[in-house]
Amino acid sequence: MKWAEISIQTSHEATEAVANIFHDLGASGVVIEDPELVNAYRRSGSWDYCDIPEELETEVVTIKAYLPVDDQLDDKLRIFEERVNRLHEHNLDKGRGCINCREVQEEDWASSWKEYFHPVRVSEHIVIKPSWEEYLPVEGDIVIELDPGMAFGTGTHHTTSMCIRCLEDTIKTGNIVFDVGTGSGILAVSAAKLGATQVHAIDLDPVAVRVAKENIAFNNVEAVVGVTQGDLLTGVEGKADVIVANIIADIIIKMLPDVRMRLVDNGTFIASGIIAERLSDVTEALIENGFVVDKAIEEGGWVAIVAGSGSR
Repeated sequence: MKWAEISIQTSHEATEAVANIFHDLGASGVVIEDPELVNAYRRSGSWDYCDIPEELETEVVTIKAYLPVDDQLDDKLRIFEERVNRLHEHNLDKGRGCINCREVQEEDWASSWKEYFHPVRVSEHIVIKPSWEEYLPVEGDIVIELDPGMAFGTGTHHTTSMCIRCLEDTIKTGNIVFDVGTGSGILAVSAAKLGATQVHAIDLDPVAVRVAKENIAFNNVEAVVGVTQGDLLTGVEGKADVIVANIIADIIIKMLPDVRMRLVDNGTFIASGIIAERLSDVTEALIENGFVVDKAIEEGGWVAIVAGSGSR
């Protein structure tokens, strides 16, 4: 199958808005090439080995998404350009705004980024290891083998690593967890490895569902984690002790009434994919929906929020 890789050079402040535009056009995920993030990981010592040079120009963020090459592609590209050019109406600087489009084969997309993905410690205990690399664990390590494929989500982005740390602090043995927008399945696998006994992972994209199932099987947690294709919490039955969603602010706000209904009393909602400028919007929406915000952590301009459902 042929795909169109659409990339845009934009600013940090416009990152979430551009990701939201891609989402509206049917892209199930985005690749964010943030030079500040690359430099931060180089300096942190989290990578055992890295041959990526230090990024000198850190103000330009490149965002990529993939859309099928079909009869709707031209209209989607036109809509994308129009909406990007209107970002100033929302007081957002689109940055350079340079848009490029190229055709790629599915196998090229699925493997071209592998040279940049190395084992990385994302929390006190969890280490994300590419399936094609070696890693010698130390005592207490929980190693997650991952091949994100076309579903994205390597665990190295601030939003994913913050979610994993929040899960590590929150999950208790026996918990039921819903992972909304699972992508590569990394948060679902993390929840299972941290002691959850039931994890329901949901994603709208069939490619993400396939890749998540492969990663779940690769980590031997099929008995705990189930994956379904669906829109947010639609089609998921029962209630969870913990719901985690690493999406974007607008979608998080939209789903809050459903999250509230699907959490047990005194359950926990972990949300990320939120740029720092939208923290107040999400916090306000959480309070309006009866949540108590326990904490918000910020890293690299992104925020993760942990909120409690309280009792009703």
